[in-house]
Amino acid sequence: MLETADLGKKVSEKEFKPRAKELRSRLSALQQPIKQKKLPVLILLEGWDAAGKGKLISNLILNFDPRGYRTVTFVQPTELEKREPVLWRYWNIIPKKGQIVILDRSWYMDVSTARIDENLNSSLITRRMDDINIFERQLTDAGYLILKFFIHIDRREQKKRFEKLVKDKNTAWRVTEQDWKHNRQYEKYYRAFDEMLGYTNTVNAPWHVISGMDFHAAVLDTFRITEEKITGALRHTPPKESSQPSAIQPGPYHLLPAPKLSEIPLDKTLGKKEYHHELKKQQTLLGELHEKLYRKKVPVIIAYEGWDAAGKGGDIRRLAKALDPRGYQVVPIAAPTPEEAARHYLWRFWTNLPRDGHIAVFDRTWYGRVMVERIEGFCTENDWQRAYREINEFERQLHDWGAVIIKFWLQIDQDEQLRRFQDRQNTLSKQWKITEEDWRNRSKWEQYEICVNEMLKYTSTDFAPWHVIPSQDKKYGRILTLKTISEAIEDRFRQKTGRHF
Repeated sequence: MLETADLGKKVSEKEFKPRAKELRSRLSALQQPIKQKKLPVLILLEGWDAAGKGKLISNLILNFDPRGYRTVTFVQPTELEKREPVLWRYWNIIPKKGQIVILDRSWYMDVSTARIDENLNSSLITRRMDDINIFERQLTDAGYLILKFFIHIDRREQKKRFEKLVKDKNTAWRVTEQDWKHNRQYEKYYRAFDEMLGYTNTVNAPWHVISGMDFHAAVLDTFRITEEKITGALRHTPPKESSQPSAIQPGPYHLLPAPKLSEIPLDKTLGKKEYHHELKKQQTLLGELHEKLYRKKVPVIIAYEGWDAAGKGGDIRRLAKALDPRGYQVVPIAAPTPEEAARHYLWRFWTNLPRDGHIAVFDRTWYGRVMVERIEGFCTENDWQRAYREINEFERQLHDWGAVIIKFWLQIDQDEQLRRFQDRQNTLSKQWKITEEDWRNRSKWEQYEICVNEMLKYTSTDFAPWHVIPSQDKKYGRILTLKTISEAIEDRFRQKTGRHF
C-alpha cells in the first residue's frame, strides 16, 4: 500500500493558506455535531520516524475545542503494561460517545517496528493483527469512527531530517540509535509496514497513506480526509432493526455441548461435617496454587453468573478466604455508570483485567449483554446477537494471552429462590440483599431461562467452557466451585509443562 502515496506531491504557501483556512473552518464546525450525535472518534497517526506525525497532530488539534478531545502518545510498554494483554492499554483510552481521541502511535507499533526490533515470529504477528482487526471491527460495529493515517517518506528524506535534528543540540536527543537503525534497514521496515497496512486495511477501518515529503500537502490531505469521514459518519443513519430475526453467529470456535438448565439435577447435598472438612482442604489447596500462579505469572479470570440469591456472594467469600489479598481483586458488576455507558460495553471489563500471576473474580460479567440488557431492551437486537461472537473473541484473546478462564452459572429452581427471597425479606440483617428489581427479575424467569440456555449453547468454548453448578444446596455448590477452580488451574500447569508443579 505504501506505493499509493504520491511522494512528489507539493503545495505552495500561496495555495496552502486559503485551502487550510477553509478546511479548518469546516473541521471546527464539526465538534458540536459530534457531541450532539454522540459520535466517538478515534484518529490515529502512524508512520516513519521523523515523518511529521507530531506536527500534523499539533495542526489538527487546533481545529477543536480542548474540552472535546484528548491526545495520547504511545511509546514502548512499561514492565507493568507488559503484564496485561497487548490490547489492554489501548482499550483503556477509547473515547466516550461525543469525544475525539487522537493517537500519536497506536496498537500498530506492536505489529510493525516491534516485529523487527523484538524479533517476533510471523505467527505471533498474524495473531496480533487478527486481534487488531477484531478490536477495530467491534468498535466500528458499536458506532465508533476510526481514522487511520500512515505518514510515508522515503529513506533519503528521513536521513536528511535526522541529520538536521542532530545538528541542533536542543533537538539532537530526539534521534536515537534505534531511529538510525530504522533508516539503515529502511527496506526491511518498509516490508513490515507494507504487510501491516495490507492486512489491516479493512472496510470498516481503512488506511489512508499520506505523503509526508511536503508538509503543506500532508496537512491538507489529513484535514480533508478527516472532515470528509466525520461528516459522512454524522450523516449516516443506522439501519432499522429487521423484523426478521437474524441468525446468531458465535464465530469460528469449537463449541462444547451444553445442557439446558432444566436438565441440571438439583438433588445433590453435602453434610455439614463433610462440608467443613472439604472447605478447609480446598481452601488450603487454592492458597498453594495461588502462590504457584504468581511465580509462573499465570493470570486467572473467574466469572460468576447465576440466578438472584443463587449464592454468588457466599461462593466468592469462601474463595477469597483462600487467596492472598495482594494477588486478587473482586469486581462487582452492576448497572453501568455514565462513564461506562458512554463507551463500548466491553470497556469496563478490559479495564479490570488482572495482571499476569493475579486473579480477577467478576461478580456478574460481560454476559449481561445477552441477558439483562437483551430482556430489558437496553441494547438492540443486533447488539445482543452480535455480542455472542464479540464475547467469544474477547475470551479467546484472554486465553491466547495465557489466562485461565473459569465461568460459573449457579443454578437453583424457582421454589428455592422464593424461599431465599422470603428469608432475606424476613431477616433484618439480610433485608439489604433483596430489592424490587430482584422481584421484577423473578417475574421474568422464563425469559431469563431462554437467554441463559442460548448463552450456554453459544459461548461454552473449548478455551472457556461453562460450568453449571447445582446450588440448591449451598454447601454442595461451594465445594464444587472451589474444586472446579483448582482443577482448572492444575490443568493449565499440566498443559504448560506436562507435570504438576
